[in-house]
Amino acid sequence: MAGSKYARVVLKLSGESFCQKGGSGIDGEALESIANRIIDIRRLGPQVAVVVGAGNLIRGENFSQITRISRHTADYMGMLATIINACALQETLEGLGQPTRVLSAIEVAAICEPFVRRRAIQHLELGRVVILAGGTGNPFFTTDTCAALRASELGADLLIKATKVDGVYDADPAKDPKARLLSRLTYDQVLQMGLRVMDHAAISLCRDNHIPIIVLNLFNPDDLACAIRGQQVGTFVSAQ
Repeated sequence: MAGSKYARVVLKLSGESFCQKGGSGIDGEALESIANRIIDIRRLGPQVAVVVGAGNLIRGENFSQITRISRHTADYMGMLATIINACALQETLEGLGQPTRVLSAIEVAAICEPFVRRRAIQHLELGRVVILAGGTGNPFFTTDTCAALRASELGADLLIKATKVDGVYDADPAKDPKARLLSRLTYDQVLQMGLRVMDHAAISLCRDNHIPIIVLNLFNPDDLACAIRGQQVGTFVSAQ
């Protein structure tokens, strides 16, 4: 596996990855930076599936609170927005020479394939990056839960949550200068301490299916490659 500790990895990208810090929409420079890092980890050997969020475009729950649009409709709008991000990432990856497929839980036949577990695995085995869009296909579920669900379905060895902070802290580092980075946690500690790593459904899915989680900073250029090689970076969440 050319330096990789893992055979199959699911990478969860927030919508914020697609724009400059503090911005919104899709930024070409940010998009190419993400694509290059995905290609770098593919070269290390593992099969790579990517779950994309859409906070750069719309957050369903927040949007429903400030409009007359119901939560379930706003969530579906958010799922459609993940397909926009996925298509942008696919075109960028393929423009850089990396074969890629977008599989969506919501069918949009003109631009992506429907998510079928066996089809996704076949694409991965053929060396393609698989981008998983449309969330779970159901409202009221986060893309974190989608990432844990897809990692479980695809038999992934690792779920990486790429964020804008260096890992999980015992307090909000933006508000508390004494906040301490927690390098290792168990699933149960995350749940008991109420830490905002991922929502509880996502943590429980990973725990039940024995999938370790690494939370790291996407904007640190070497963090993804270090995680794939099995080096300590960010916060590692496992059974013990």
